[in-house]
Amino acid sequence: MGDTALILVVVTALAFDFTNGFHDTANAMAASIATKALRPKAAVAVAALLNLTGAFLSLSVAATIASGLVNTHLITLPVVFAGLAGGIAWNLATWYLGIPSSSSHALIGGVIGSTLAAAGTDAVKWHGLVQKVVIPAVLAPVVAVLIAALGTFLIYRISRGVRPETRDRGLRLGQVGAASMMSLAHGTNDAQKTMGVITLALIANGSLAAGATSPFWVVVACAVALALGTYCGGWRIIHTLGKGLVTIEPPQGLAADSSSAATILLSSHFGYSLSTTHVASGSIVGSGLGSGDGRVRWGVARRMATAWLLTLPAAGLVGAGCYAMVHGIGGTAGVVVGFAVLVAGSAALFARSRRAPVGHRDLHAEPAGPDAPTPAPSTTETPVAA
Repeated sequence: MGDTALILVVVTALAFDFTNGFHDTANAMAASIATKALRPKAAVAVAALLNLTGAFLSLSVAATIASGLVNTHLITLPVVFAGLAGGIAWNLATWYLGIPSSSSHALIGGVIGSTLAAAGTDAVKWHGLVQKVVIPAVLAPVVAVLIAALGTFLIYRISRGVRPETRDRGLRLGQVGAASMMSLAHGTNDAQKTMGVITLALIANGSLAAGATSPFWVVVACAVALALGTYCGGWRIIHTLGKGLVTIEPPQGLAADSSSAATILLSSHFGYSLSTTHVASGSIVGSGLGSGDGRVRWGVARRMATAWLLTLPAAGLVGAGCYAMVHGIGGTAGVVVGFAVLVAGSAALFARSRRAPVGHRDLHAEPAGPDAPTPAPSTTETPVAA
């Protein structure tokens, strides 16, 4: 298979990284925007810069994706492309619906699905999948809920004698620091996943030896793609996490961001391919529980949990279907046709989203009902709105 196929796979991987950026901006900045600790555009700019920085701090997660989940000697470029297509399709669908789902699991599900379709069950390292993906997916949101709930309770308890205005002013300053650390943590975890996939493609193409680490140009390209996507701002999902799930006050925001940052940095250190969405959402739910009045919109939480359960299999099905199409056509032509179909489908969904745009001016609007995840459409969308 020629260089054309490899180039298209790399471009598709960077496109996934871009969708990961605007899909997951909410994880780091939704709470800070909701409490008005940061203005929306300033928040996404800070998140983009720190995501860029964080991408250079660790390669443990990249190694997990590149060689810890599938047998690299059985992987081909069409398999990698189809897996990326599955991840992009799920990212865009959940972004359109305003559902905070896991970009990490979408990517992993797509790669696993295309690998199964191409080489069968022997090509998947099931032990690595369970240990590095499934178990952290179950434990991470639970840990985040508990830490954030305890942190919120303690902050309210300690500051109960302080005037609310004074308390909130100080906590907003602290929240800026916690949200910045969360953005840095997001870069150390999420940028690595696309690095791992591009490395996997280079290994499949014979450009790198099996077990090789990500080349420096891959690290730079993925860091920049993630940062650009982050700066575009996924306003739909930011609104869901900032307003649609819990009405966040400064004590909750500080506890939620601190909980998320600590959990994600720890997982990156051990090389766990953690879902930052699961952690951030769990932290926000925990902050609602810890506030003492249970201000959690459980209808939204249930829809999010359903999306989490569907992410791996749904992205896997898309990945498997895409591989069947690409393999059926064969060769570089199959990858070219698959790429064209992916671009056309993505453009159609984006055009449909413009009928009811959600911009940064909508972020402080309360949901229409207790379970409403998105605001009324805005008539003025900013040029960078995703």
